[in-house]
Amino acid sequence: MKDKHFETQAIRAQLNRTDYNEHSVPLFLTSSFVFDEAEGMRAAFNEESDDFIYSRYVNPNTNEFIDKICLLEGAEAGFASASGMAAIFTTFMALLKSGDHVISCSSVFGATHAIFTKYFPKWNISHSYFTTGSVKEIESLIKPETKFIYLETPTNPAIELIDLELVASIAKKHQILLIVDNCFATPYLQQPIRFGADLVIHSATKYMDGQGRVLGGIVVGQKELVHAIYLFGRLTGPSMSPFNAWVLSKSLETLAVRMDRHCDNALYVAQKLEGHSRLENVSYPFLSSHPHHAIAKKQMKAGGGIITITVSGGYEAAKQFLDKLQMIKISPNLGDARSIATHPASSTHCKLSEAERLSVGITPGLIRVSVGLENREDILNDLLQALQ
Repeated sequence: MKDKHFETQAIRAQLNRTDYNEHSVPLFLTSSFVFDEAEGMRAAFNEESDDFIYSRYVNPNTNEFIDKICLLEGAEAGFASASGMAAIFTTFMALLKSGDHVISCSSVFGATHAIFTKYFPKWNISHSYFTTGSVKEIESLIKPETKFIYLETPTNPAIELIDLELVASIAKKHQILLIVDNCFATPYLQQPIRFGADLVIHSATKYMDGQGRVLGGIVVGQKELVHAIYLFGRLTGPSMSPFNAWVLSKSLETLAVRMDRHCDNALYVAQKLEGHSRLENVSYPFLSSHPHHAIAKKQMKAGGGIITITVSGGYEAAKQFLDKLQMIKISPNLGDARSIATHPASSTHCKLSEAERLSVGITPGLIRVSVGLENREDILNDLLQALQ
C-alpha cells in the first residue's frame, strides 16, 4: 500500500478477511484469545510470537487502526490509547524518569500544561517553556538531563505555527527526541516525521473520528520508542477499546474528503470575517496576514479547520457573542462535522493564570471556532449575526 496515494491508503488498508469473507472488517469484541497449546501462550507472553493475548494489550481492531495511522504518518509502529491525553501521558511516563527535563512550547493544551506544572514536580521531572516567537532560543534551554522537545503545531488555541524542520535540526544536534502533537493538522495536512519528528501524537477524538462519537488517542513513530510506550500501556491499561478502534478506522476512510471541506470552509469564513468592525483579530494559518503564513505553507497541505477570532470588548463581549450563536453550538470539542465555538480562557485553559494565558495569546475576547462541514454561507451568517 505504500505506493498508493493518501486517500487510497486510508480506505484500502485493512485487516485480512476472516473465513466468512466479509467485505467490511468485523468487530472483535472479546476480552481475551485462546491458544491451541500451552507453548503458544508462553511464546506470546514472552513476545516470541505475534499471537493475540488480551485486548488490553492489543486487538485486531486496534491493530488495524494503528497500522493505518503508521502508513499515513510514515511511522514504524504505534500504540492506541483510550484518549488523546492517555496517549500523551503514557508517552511521557514511558520515556521519562526522575531527574529528567523536558522542553515544551508554552502554547499547549490546558491538560498537557497541567501535567507539566502540577504532576511533573511530584516525580522530580522539570520543564522549560519556549514561545513560538523564540524557537531559536530552544538551544539555550537544553540541559544535560533534557530528554525531549514537545510541541503542538498549529498550537491550541492560538493557531500559531512552529517550524518543524528547524526544531528537528536542534533536537538532532543535541541528540534529544522531538515529539509533536499533530491533532489540529491530522496526517492528511502534515506529517511531522517527514520533517524530523521522532514521535507523533493525536487525539483521535477530534478529526480522525470527525463526528463527536468516540474517544481515542494514538502515538506513532520509531519502533524502539513505541515499544517502550506499548509496554507501559500494556501494564497500566490506558487501552483503546476495540469498538472505538473499529469506528476510528472506518472514519479514516473519509478523513481526506472531510479535511478538504473543513479547510475550504475555514479559509472562506476567515477571509470574510477579516477586517470586521467588531473583531480585533482573525487568525488562520493560510491567511496571508498570519504571522507564520510562510511556515504553514511550507509544512502543511492546507490551513486546517480551526480559526480564532478576537471579539472587541473582552470576556463580556465574547460571552454575548457565544450566547447569540444559533446554529453553531458551544462545546469544548473540535474537529466535528458540526461547527463548534469555544471560549478557551474560561474553559479549556481556565486553570492557567491570566499572565500565562496572555503569554500564549489567549486573551479574554478570544474565541476558537472549529469550522464544520455545513454550507459555508450558513456558518458565516451565524457568526455575522452573533457579531451584530
